[in-house]
Amino acid sequence: MTEEKKKIKEGFLGQKMIVLTPNIRKSIKNNPLINSFYLTAIGYYPHALGHDRERKTGSAEFILLYCIDGEGSVELDNKVYVLKANTFFIIPKNIPHRYFSSLKNPWSIYWMHFSGVNSRMIYERSLVEGQHKVHSIPFEQDRIDIFNQIYTMLEESFGTKEMEIMNFRLLYFVTSLIYYKEINPSVYSKDAVSSSISFMKDNLDKKLTVNQLADQQKISLSHYLRIFKQKTGISPIAYYNQLKIQHSCQYLYFTDKSIKEICAVLGIDDQYYFSRLFSKLIGTSPSEYRKKHKK
Repeated sequence: MTEEKKKIKEGFLGQKMIVLTPNIRKSIKNNPLINSFYLTAIGYYPHALGHDRERKTGSAEFILLYCIDGEGSVELDNKVYVLKANTFFIIPKNIPHRYFSSLKNPWSIYWMHFSGVNSRMIYERSLVEGQHKVHSIPFEQDRIDIFNQIYTMLEESFGTKEMEIMNFRLLYFVTSLIYYKEINPSVYSKDAVSSSISFMKDNLDKKLTVNQLADQQKISLSHYLRIFKQKTGISPIAYYNQLKIQHSCQYLYFTDKSIKEICAVLGIDDQYYFSRLFSKLIGTSPSEYRKKHKK
């Protein structure tokens, strides 16, 4: 049998696949609760030997490929992206592409087609500096359970509420992949900036200088300043002060400590400086904040 004859678009033992019909899609498009981001097709191909799909004019929807086992590839914009276990990739709409399973180690993939006015923005959140990337992500059974919930709901009903719940689940599923790093910062906290922020949080009672912060990370001041602002958008001291003010809100809310006492535990000598900084960041004075929020 030639390699060409081995190519299969669909049809794998144990596969699941549902494609929403035009009338169901139309009802979703007319529902303002879910028409900004919605599912058009969904499936699971286990051990998909010979899986090979090419669209020379692209797809009308965005396509999420989530590989949980084996290996496969995506050809897009004259580049090849290799997906292995616990990786995902989003193919943009209307772009010629091909994706196919490895013949030696065929992939098992969950896939979804999605559309809506917000679909492009969500897809763009998967890009890194505007470029496509295969994202690695730890396996979580909860994510598979969400997929199965979506699929089961589609099997049982296409009612309005069921479609709403299903698409809410869809948004959660997709964003749990795209925003995994932000949702689970501790998993990715080995870089110098994250380490420095942890150090700041452990030393909110101190009066750390930017030189001390750079020295603590054992990097030059200029490099520290550059990478910190690159990641957070502000300077280290501005970030440090934000943490102090955020922490002061807890004291104002949960304790009867005076402004002077709060300043002392946050390593701030000047109460008036604290009040000005608090008003600038929170939008109200410390006393007004306490009056409004104190239990």
